[in-house]
Amino acid sequence: MTIRIGLFAVLLFAALGGSSRAADAAFQQWLAAQWPAAQALGVSRATFDNATRGLEPDLSLPDLAIPGRPEKMPQQAEFVQTPGQYLRESAFDRLATQGKQLGTQYRDTLVRIEKEFGVPGNIVLAIWARESDYAREFHGQDAIRVLATQAYTGKRKEFFQNEFLHALKMMQDGVPRADMRSSWGGAMGLTQFLPSEFYKYAVDFDGDGRVDIWRSVPDALASAAKQLAGKGWQPGEPWAIEVRAPANADCSIGVPEVTKPIGEWVKRGFVPAYDRKLSAAELSYEASLLQPEGSYGPSFLTPKNYFVLKDYNYSDLYVLFVGHLSERIAGGRPFETPWSKNTQLKTTDVETMQRRLTGLGLYKDKIDGKAGMLTRAALGAYQKKNGLKVDCWPTVAVLEHMRR
Repeated sequence: MTIRIGLFAVLLFAALGGSSRAADAAFQQWLAAQWPAAQALGVSRATFDNATRGLEPDLSLPDLAIPGRPEKMPQQAEFVQTPGQYLRESAFDRLATQGKQLGTQYRDTLVRIEKEFGVPGNIVLAIWARESDYAREFHGQDAIRVLATQAYTGKRKEFFQNEFLHALKMMQDGVPRADMRSSWGGAMGLTQFLPSEFYKYAVDFDGDGRVDIWRSVPDALASAAKQLAGKGWQPGEPWAIEVRAPANADCSIGVPEVTKPIGEWVKRGFVPAYDRKLSAAELSYEASLLQPEGSYGPSFLTPKNYFVLKDYNYSDLYVLFVGHLSERIAGGRPFETPWSKNTQLKTTDVETMQRRLTGLGLYKDKIDGKAGMLTRAALGAYQKKNGLKVDCWPTVAVLEHMRR
C-alpha cells in the first residue's frame, strides 16, 4: 500500500509539472522490476540493458491513467467517424484498383496462402490496405517505449506488460529495434501485429529463413491469414451479406447473440443487395443482424467470419472496411444502400447515454463512448420503452430525453 501511494504521488507530481527526476526514478524502478520476467522469456541481460538504457515514458500517448491529468482518448478513425466518413467510396475505388494489381503481382503467394490457411487472398490484401495503405504508411513510434509506457501507466497495464516483454524477446531473437515502429498500441509491420501475436502467428512464407512482417509481403500476408485461421476463420463462408431491411425491422435485435439461418432472415423480408441469389450453403449459415447506423444506411447479415475479422480489430467499421474492400478487389460493386449524413455525438455524450442505459439495466458492456452494436441495441430498447422513434442511433434528441 505504501509503495502504491508513493507511486501515485510521484505520477501526480510529475503530471502537475513537478520533478521529472522523481517520475523518472519511479519509471526506472518499474523497468528494473521487469528483468526476472524478461529473463524467463529468454531475454539476455545485455539485450534487456540495451533496450531499457536511457528509456523514458512517453506521457503524450493516449489511453494512459495519470492522476490529475485529463484523460486523452485514442483518436482512432474507427471510433470517432461516422460510417459515411470512414467508408468513403473514393477510398474504396483507389484501394481496390491497387489491390487488383497487387493480386496479380502476388497471385502465386495468395493461392498458396488460401490453400494453406483457408483465407482468401483478397481478404489479406484488404487488411494490408487498411493497416498500412499497402506500405505507404510505414512509420510510427519506438515500440519499446510505447509498450513500456502503456505497461507502466496505461489503463491496461497487465496486457501491455506482456506485450512489452515479448517485444524484448523480439529484439533478443534478432529483430532490429529500428524496424520496431508501432502505433500507440504497440502493433507493428505491414499488417500490424502485437509482439505476442508475432510469436503465435508470424510465419516465414517466402522461405528466406526469417520472419519479416515489415518488408516481406508474403510473410506479412501469410501471417495475417494464419492469425485469422487461428481465431476461427471458416473457409468458404462469406464475411457478411449486405441486405435491404424490411420497413418493420427491429434494429434493437442487432446483437451477436440473436442469430438465425440466413434463409430465415430472407423469409422475414431481408433481401440481399442487388437481388443477389444466395446458394443453399449461404442460406444455411447462422448469422446475426448488423445495422451500423441503426435503421439508417445499409444492413448486413453477419456469420462467424465477420466476428473473426472483428477479433483482428474490435471495430464494426474496421470489419466493414476490410470486408467490403475485399469484395471490391474481387470485382464487387459499391454498397447498394448509401450511408446517411448522420452526425456523430461527442464521446462524452455517448458515455452519458451508456451510463443511463446501464442504470436502467438495458446495457451491460463497458462505458467507452463508442456507439457499437451493443450500445445501439440498448438505445433501441430504450426508445421502444419510452415510445420514441426506434432507430437505434444516438442523437441529441434522445440524449435530451434521457436527461429529462
